[in-house]
Amino acid sequence: MEKKKIIIIGCGRVAVKHVKAIKKLSQVCELKALVDVSEDAPAKVLESAKYDPSDVKVYNDYKQAIDEISPDIVAVTVPSGLHYQIAGYALEHGCNLLLEKPMTMSSGESREIYELSEQKGLKIAMGHIYRYFPLVGILREDIKNGVFGKVVCGDISVRWGHGDDYYSSAAWRGTWRSDGGALMNQTIHAIDLLVWLMGSKPVEATSMLSKKVRNIEAEDLGMAVLRMDDGALASITGTTATSDKEHGAQFSVYCEDGTVSLGLYKGKPRLDIRNGKGKKRNLRYIVKQIKLHGISSLTSALNPHHGIYKDFLEALENGRQPVADAMSGYSSVDTLMGIYRSAREGRPVELPLKEDFSSVDMTGFFEKNS
Repeated sequence: MEKKKIIIIGCGRVAVKHVKAIKKLSQVCELKALVDVSEDAPAKVLESAKYDPSDVKVYNDYKQAIDEISPDIVAVTVPSGLHYQIAGYALEHGCNLLLEKPMTMSSGESREIYELSEQKGLKIAMGHIYRYFPLVGILREDIKNGVFGKVVCGDISVRWGHGDDYYSSAAWRGTWRSDGGALMNQTIHAIDLLVWLMGSKPVEATSMLSKKVRNIEAEDLGMAVLRMDDGALASITGTTATSDKEHGAQFSVYCEDGTVSLGLYKGKPRLDIRNGKGKKRNLRYIVKQIKLHGISSLTSALNPHHGIYKDFLEALENGRQPVADAMSGYSSVDTLMGIYRSAREGRPVELPLKEDFSSVDMTGFFEKNS
């Protein structure tokens, strides 16, 4: 396979994970350029990733980088509010995309990006990292195939605390226009995973938002309930108002003949898989993971971006869709915007949204509801 040319647009903290993944897959891809408006940021990313900078060009204009290099993959790691314009330009110029979440800050814009990728015959891999964690794919197939019986309900709880120093580190953090709040930024991964594991589509959202602790424009606490097209229900809690020393995320799918619970707490995985009689099945699934993907796959959560790139490169080679594809990007944003709209209007909202709704439409929400 000819090496795929990759450029990364945006040199913040997550870009280091991208560069490390590319370095590990250097036999099949190569980093050709970094793009950032800051002169110092690209060098810091390369240094942090221990990547040889000799063959990497640096640009401050993403259009120039795309035009001159004609990359196979454009990885977009800029603030969320800039995703739409960059993704559109890259697709129009024949580039496949690796997009960090969320796809865009608007349901209409996300649908446009999805439809443009289909029209151009190009692929999008979304940075929905939880889909690439160990056991997740295996469990999803078993849930889909009825091993645990019918899905009854699911829930997620994301407690990803951030102090005011995190939000003050960049003017765009916590704003409706460029970032959104705890649900849009910190919880969208979990919402995507829960919907994917449950194997059905959201058809209605009901929600409430609050701003309890953090000095930001958007919510630091949100709760929602989704009604799925098969009658199952899913509950969602996401907050950044808890301690930044105790990051945790818990995902559970409850079925008629068993329960699947996965989670992270302070970076350590949690696992509780039980059959209908309450008997644990953790070891069975760990052994299955090792047999299918090797023992090294158990540590893939340390840098799930390696899994994203590996899967994306294979998808491009084989003509299939990535595990987290363009539709997942559009659908997750549409669900989030439905949740936001429900909170703003104080009523259940039908999904998918029939009209465009943007995070900017939430501007002034807490002032109006104080």
